[in-house]
Amino acid sequence: MPTGPENDSGLVPRTYQLLIDVASPVRVSIGRLGTYDFPAGLYCYTGSALRNFEARIRRHLAKEKKLRWHIDYLLAAPGVCVREVRRLAEPECEVNQRLIGEVLVPGFGASDCRAGCGSHLKRLF
Repeated sequence: MPTGPENDSGLVPRTYQLLIDVASPVRVSIGRLGTYDFPAGLYCYTGSALRNFEARIRRHLAKEKKLRWHIDYLLAAPGVCVREVRRLAEPECEVNQRLIGEVLVPGFGASDCRAGCGSHLKRLF
């Protein structure tokens, strides 16, 4: 039985993508990953939540929050904002691997990835 809002296919979403606009180049310290330079452009972060799906998305969109996940550090940087949220029913790594883009930060959002994605954040252009 579904436990959350269904998408157009009738399936409950468990994967989300944040389309992120980086308005101008920014340098961000990302916890243990280190400090990285992000050129201006459009990025896509792919994540998932099996429980509290919409709450996870709301947390990502909130301006005030404790920096916990890699994506929190990027979203807290000046000139960085979420342009769009996509909700999908397919597994996180399958969605991420279909996405064509440049990996700037190896391991970003992929600490628990077992599919060899390398990063769940990609620069689209």
